[in-house]
Amino acid sequence: MKRKNFITLAWISLGTSMFFFLAFTNEKTIENFMLTVLISFMYSFFLGAGNGLINDYLNKKFPWSEATTKRGIISIIVILITNTVLVYFCNYMNFVVFQKAATTQEYFTGRYNFINWFTINVALLISAFLHAKGFMDELKKTSKKEVVEQKLIAKSANAQFESLKNQLDPHFLFNSLNVLSSLIDENPKQAQKFTSSMSKIYRYVLEQKDKELVTIQDEIDFAKTYCELLKTRFEDSVDFEFNVSENDLRKFVVPLSLQLLLENCIKHNFATSSKPLIITIFTQNDCLCIENNLQAREQLKESAGIGLANIVQRYALLTKRNVFIEKSEDYFKVKLPVLEEKPLAEKPKPENDNLAYERAHKRVKELKSFYSNLISYVIVTIFLIILNLITSPKQLWFYWPLMGWGIGVIGHGMSVFAIGKSWEDKKIREIMEKKK
Repeated sequence: MKRKNFITLAWISLGTSMFFFLAFTNEKTIENFMLTVLISFMYSFFLGAGNGLINDYLNKKFPWSEATTKRGIISIIVILITNTVLVYFCNYMNFVVFQKAATTQEYFTGRYNFINWFTINVALLISAFLHAKGFMDELKKTSKKEVVEQKLIAKSANAQFESLKNQLDPHFLFNSLNVLSSLIDENPKQAQKFTSSMSKIYRYVLEQKDKELVTIQDEIDFAKTYCELLKTRFEDSVDFEFNVSENDLRKFVVPLSLQLLLENCIKHNFATSSKPLIITIFTQNDCLCIENNLQAREQLKESAGIGLANIVQRYALLTKRNVFIEKSEDYFKVKLPVLEEKPLAEKPKPENDNLAYERAHKRVKELKSFYSNLISYVIVTIFLIILNLITSPKQLWFYWPLMGWGIGVIGHGMSVFAIGKSWEDKKIREIMEKKK
C-alpha cells in the first residue's frame, strides 16, 4: 500500500477510537483511551491494510484486464479465507489479550460467534469495496491504453495514406505518360514494353498497400521492374547496380520504400549521358542501403521531403531502429533497417468507433451491476443478521435469504465473467475449423 493510504488509515483509526471512547466507554481515563486507540488501530491496520496489501498483490499477479475470470475466483477465495483469519485474530487479541473479557477456551466455544460473524461481514464489505475500486482503476487504465492504441492505429492509417499519395506521384505519372506518348510514335515495341512495366508497378502498389512488411526479395524484384521503366525514360543517363546478399533476401523492409527512394534520386539529381546518375542498392550491417552520386539539381522551391519522412514514420510504427541518412559532397545514402521477422498476422482493421463504444459501455454496465449487487448483498445480509439477533435470537432465519440471494449473486458473477463458458468457445472454434 502507498504511504498516503497508511496515513488515511491512521486518521480513520483515530476518529473511530474517539467515537467509541466517547460513546461507549464508561470510565473515561487515559488508560482506557489509549486502549481504545490501540484496539482501533489494530482493527484498521490488520483488516484495512491487510485487504489493501492483498488487493495490490493480486493486481500485480492477476490484473483484471488480463485474467478477469481467474482474478474473480481467486479474489473471492482469498478474501474469504484471509478476512476470517484476520477477524478471529483481531477479536481474540481484543477480548482475550487486551480486555481480558474471556479466556481462550470461552472465545473458541461459541460465545463470540456472532461478533466474529458480524466483523467478518464488515471486513468483507471493506474488501469488496477495495476490489471494486481496483477493478475500476484497472478499467480506466485499460481505457486509456485503448485510446493510445487507437491513436497509433490512426497514425498508421495516416502513414499508409501518405504512402499511397507518394507512391502514385503525379509528377512521375505525368512524366511516364509523356514518355509513353512519344514512344508510341517512335518505337511502338518499346512503348508496349513500357506499358507492361507500368502495369506491373501499379499492380504491385495495389497488392502491397495494406501490408506492413515485405521481403527484400519482393522489393528488389519490384525495384528492378521500376528501374527498367526509368531506363526507358532516361536511357544512358541513369544506371542501376544491385548488390544484395542472398542471406538478406528473406528479411523484411517496409513495402515500396525502394520506389520512393529511387524516385527521390531522380527528382533531386540531374542526369545526362555525359554525367550519368549511378544508383546502387546493396545490404550492409543489417541495413538495405540506397546510394547515389550527388548531382543535386537546383530546386525552384524547397522540397517538402514527404517521401523520406513517410518511410521514417512507417518504420517508427514497427521498430525502435532508425532510418539513417548520410550525405557528403560526393554521395547521398539512405540506410533502411532490415527486420528479421515478420508479424505473425496482419493487424485487424479497427472496429467501427460507435460499435466499439457500445460494446465497452455495455460491458461496464454489466460489471457495475454485478458489483452493486454484491455490495448490496453484503450490506443487507449484515442488516438481516442484526435484525434477526435483536428480534428473535433463538430462532435464526437469516440463513435462508443469505443462501438464496447468495446463489443469485454467484450466478450473476458467473454470467458476467463468463465462468464455465470456455468449453463452449472451444467447441465453437472446433466446429468452425472443421467447416473450413
